[in-house]
Amino acid sequence: MNQAARFSPEEWQARCELAALYRLIAHFRMTDMIDTHISLRIPGSDHHFLINRYGVLFQHMRASDLVRIDQHGNVVGGDGELQRVNKAGFVIHSAVHMARPDLHCVVHTHTAAGMAVSAQEHGLLPITQHALKFYGRLSYHEYEGIALSLEERERVVADLGPHNKALILRNHGLLAGGRSVAEAFHEIYFLERACQAQVQAMAGGAQLHYPSEAVRQHTSAQFARSDEEEIITLGWQAALSLIADQQQDYCQ
Repeated sequence: MNQAARFSPEEWQARCELAALYRLIAHFRMTDMIDTHISLRIPGSDHHFLINRYGVLFQHMRASDLVRIDQHGNVVGGDGELQRVNKAGFVIHSAVHMARPDLHCVVHTHTAAGMAVSAQEHGLLPITQHALKFYGRLSYHEYEGIALSLEERERVVADLGPHNKALILRNHGLLAGGRSVAEAFHEIYFLERACQAQVQAMAGGAQLHYPSEAVRQHTSAQFARSDEEEIITLGWQAALSLIADQQQDYCQ
């Protein structure tokens, strides 16, 4: 059966892009077995989203494995058990999507480096160029236990704020969003690399060197330059080339 024929061309394209992102997250070893999620707003639908079918490993994700859900995490259409989702896992995603309509794609990870930095009192330190991308542009949310409470959504939204695209969930992990799949990948990749570098720098035991406040602000502003979107697109296309041999598999 031609899976693409079941969906509009816009939704199928979104499914293929999201499946590719799942596989890239696996490629860069940012997975946690069947846990964590990436969600994407379906084009033309303000309140319907795509998320992974629960139990499918990220490296095996296909466009047809993605499940359409509403803002409450309920499956829209589909066949019950065959389209099972981790509804609780969408609690944080739904909060971000509904409060920030500019963030169409949201990535949440539980990497060792991300969890380690989330557990450090000082959070992400301004000690690398990657970290300075987020200087003054990174939010934190206090740990409240496994994210099952709908009331926590309001606090997540308040902590993220109206402009930031990245959030460290204390004692939990990382979250990043973007206007597109490409931008969400760009944000989580840089945040993850910044955390990896910090963990290794601190493990070395040597005194850390901090750029001046003026340089921190200057570097952060440089990342927000006018050609940022072009750079994000180039990076996304380059990343896709890493899984080009899988395209016929993930886009089905």
